Amino acid sequence: MEEIFEKAKRNFLLKEESLSPYATKSSEAIRLQLQEEDIRPAFFHDIDRIIHSLSYTRYIDKTQVYSFKENDHISKRMTHVQLVSKIARTIGRALLLNEDLIEAIALGHDIGHTPLGHLGEAFLNDISKRELGEEFGHNLQSVRDLMVLEKNGEGLNLTVQVLDGIMCHNGEMLENRYVPEPKEKDEFLREYNEGYQSLAKLSKYASMTLEGCVVRVSDIIAYIGRDIEDAINLNLFKREDIPLEIVKVLGCTNREIVNTIILDIIENSMDKPYIELSENVYQALFSLKKFNYEHIYQFSNSKKDTVYYRKGMEKIYQVYLDDILKDNRESIIFKIYLDYQKEAYIQETSPKRIVIDFISGMTDEMFLREVSKYI
Repeated sequence: MEEIFEKAKRNFLLKEESLSPYATKSSEAIRLQLQEEDIRPAFFHDIDRIIHSLSYTRYIDKTQVYSFKENDHISKRMTHVQLVSKIARTIGRALLLNEDLIEAIALGHDIGHTPLGHLGEAFLNDISKRELGEEFGHNLQSVRDLMVLEKNGEGLNLTVQVLDGIMCHNGEMLENRYVPEPKEKDEFLREYNEGYQSLAKLSKYASMTLEGCVVRVSDIIAYIGRDIEDAINLNLFKREDIPLEIVKVLGCTNREIVNTIILDIIENSMDKPYIELSENVYQALFSLKKFNYEHIYQFSNSKKDTVYYRKGMEKIYQVYLDDILKDNRESIIFKIYLDYQKEAYIQETSPKRIVIDFISGMTDEMFLREVSKYI
């Protein structure tokens, strides 16, 4: 039996013999706590831990851009992370990078996203800055969920390379070249802790691996065209409204946009220690991103809904905080969250942080259901 398992281990690693010299090998994996791996290489093992997590399950009912739209074809957060994974693995395979590391980062990168997407994230950031003196960002919360909150407050002990790629994935920051910055465990933890003081500073940190750089740019590729398709399906604008100078370079459908950018990255990044876009594709993508902000994102929620959601977020934050301070064991924050967390998490975490952890993990439907109880 032992001989068969050893052969299985070798079979898992066969493909790494042909990886690029710039790829991250499984033998380079760093875990926060030492552990003996089973037949699965470390990054492959991380994929399994992520997809079996409770946070991953909640992707299915979390906003990508549009909340509570009566259209079954509108993207949810689950759709987005799968698209990021597929796009990033396509680029990674072409460049002979470690697809296991890419997939783990991609599938985990939005774990910490709040209900209502970036709108909910902005609300929780305001609360966090006021109540804790710390910023809230979904990439930091993704790391926190996987490193601290999962397994009832024990964490999943993922590799530093995966956690770092998730932390540095910022899909809002478009660059024409992505260059990895090698790090040790202590440096990753320092950047993670610094992120709570400055999201702007965190957004400039580069991933420690080339695979992380691939996921970062793939995040943009995955949403930029798909969000256009969603907006057209909701009759917010017509395909003909996309500026011609963008269409000439990238195309006007999600399929064309994704294909153009992937092939451009492969052409400009083959056998290089960085990921790069050509200047014309970079400029067109930058312009398309600006177009999306002007025609999609700022109109994804009505002013009336935005006011209601913000009021609701503030209200349930205060309700849950009061419940903890009063030890109200009938509160939902105890019944479905704190009653299952390990004592160390409860003792070492402030009530304010506990409430933010709890709210950030809510699905859209749960958030709306809870808000409706109080306002």
